[in-house]
Amino acid sequence: MNKDDLIFNSKHIWHPYDSIKNPLPCYPIISAKGIYLTLNNGKKLIDGMSSWWATIHGYNHPRLNQALKNQINRVSHIMFGGIIHPPAISLCKKLISMTHKKLQYVFLADSGSVAIEIAMKMALQYWAKEDSEKKNFLTIKSGYHGDTFSAMSISDPKNSIHRLYRKYLPLHLFAESPKSKFGEKWKKGDIDSFENLIKKNFKKIAAVILEPIVQGAGGMKFYHSKYLKKVKLLCKNYKIPLILDEIATGFGRTGKLFAYEHSKIFPDILCLGKAITGGTLTLSAVLTTKKISEKISNNYPGYLMHGPTFMANPLACAVASENLSILKENIWKKQVSKIYRILSKYLFPIRNHYMVHDIRILGAIAVVECKKEINIKKIQYFFVKNGVWIRPFKKLIYIMPAYIIDKKSLKKIIELIIQSLNYKKFFI
Repeated sequence: MNKDDLIFNSKHIWHPYDSIKNPLPCYPIISAKGIYLTLNNGKKLIDGMSSWWATIHGYNHPRLNQALKNQINRVSHIMFGGIIHPPAISLCKKLISMTHKKLQYVFLADSGSVAIEIAMKMALQYWAKEDSEKKNFLTIKSGYHGDTFSAMSISDPKNSIHRLYRKYLPLHLFAESPKSKFGEKWKKGDIDSFENLIKKNFKKIAAVILEPIVQGAGGMKFYHSKYLKKVKLLCKNYKIPLILDEIATGFGRTGKLFAYEHSKIFPDILCLGKAITGGTLTLSAVLTTKKISEKISNNYPGYLMHGPTFMANPLACAVASENLSILKENIWKKQVSKIYRILSKYLFPIRNHYMVHDIRILGAIAVVECKKEINIKKIQYFFVKNGVWIRPFKKLIYIMPAYIIDKKSLKKIIELIIQSLNYKKFFI
C-alpha cells in the first residue's frame, strides 16, 4: 500500500463505527503471523485484540492454512440446499461432541449477528402454533448481540451504538444488569429485577437471551456465575427457552470451553461464532435441542425459515473443523491459565491508579476501565508507535490476546497500558 492507497481509503472506504467525513487513522497491515501484525513499513505490532476475539491460535497457523488449501482444491463454495459435504459433517460432529449433550441440532450461518437472528427465529417458531402471543424477548441491560436489526433490539437500549435506531426496533424487556461481579460475593437480590420481569410477563416472552458471564461490547462486564444459574432455573420454571450468546466467549476465552460451564447449566439454544474458524473466515453456528427442533418442525410451515447463501460454506467448515481439532488437544487450557496469571500479577496492582475506575480479568480477557473517556486517536498512535495493537473504546482499554502469546510480549502490552494511564492527553 502506498500513500495514494491510504488517501483513497480515507475518502471512500467505511470502517466499523467510524465517520466517512472525519475518520480515525487507519494503520496499513500487509501481513500477519503468530501474534504479530506487519505494517507496510516493516514495523511489527504485537496484537492484543486477536482481531476482536477471533484469532485464538494466532495468524497464519500452519494447520489452519493447510485445511484451507486442502479444501479449496475440492470446492470452495456450494449451496447447502439439498446438498451435504464432508466439512459440514465433520464440523457438526465436533460441535455436538464439544457442547452439552442436549444440544444435538446445528444450523450453520455466516456471522455472529445472523446467528442471533436465527436463534430468535427459532424461539418465535417454537411458539408459533401453541402461543402466538409470545413475541417478546427478555434480556439484561449492558448487553450487546450484534448490529442487525433483531440483534440490535435486544442489545442495551441506551447503548450509543444502537440508540439511533430505537424508534425502528421492536420493544423487548430489559432487566437490570447484574451487580455481583464474577468471583466475588453474591449480592442477595441481584436477580430480583429479572425475576420480577419474567413473573409479570412470562405469557408474552418467547425466550430469554443473554451473554453468559461476560458482557462484551456493551461494557465488558463480568458477572457472577450464580446469576446465570438462577436465570436458568427461572426459565425452567416458566418453561421459557434460554438462548445463550457465546459468540465472543466460546472456545476457551473465559477459561472454560464455553462460558455457561462456569454456572454448570446449559442453554436451549446456543450461538457460536468469532473464534469458531480460528479467525480465518466468517462462520457461525446455532445449536439447539431435540425438543426445540421437533416443535419447530411440527409447526407451520414445518421448517426453519432461514437459508443464507453462504450457509455451511465448505472452506469455512473445513478450517473450523481443524480449529476444533486443535482445541480438542486441550493445550488452550494451559495457555489461557498462563495468560490469566500474568494479567492478574501485573494489572491488579494498578487498581488504585488515579485514572483507573476498575480492573476486570477473566481467562484471557483483561479490562482497564478508566475514569475518563479515552481519546482513541491519540492513545492508539501511542500504542502503535511502541509496537502494540490495542483498540480501546469509550472508557475501556481492553485486551484479549491470542492464546499462543508469550510472557514477554504480554508483559509489553501490559506495561504500555500502564504507561498510557499517566498521560492526561490520552483522556477527554
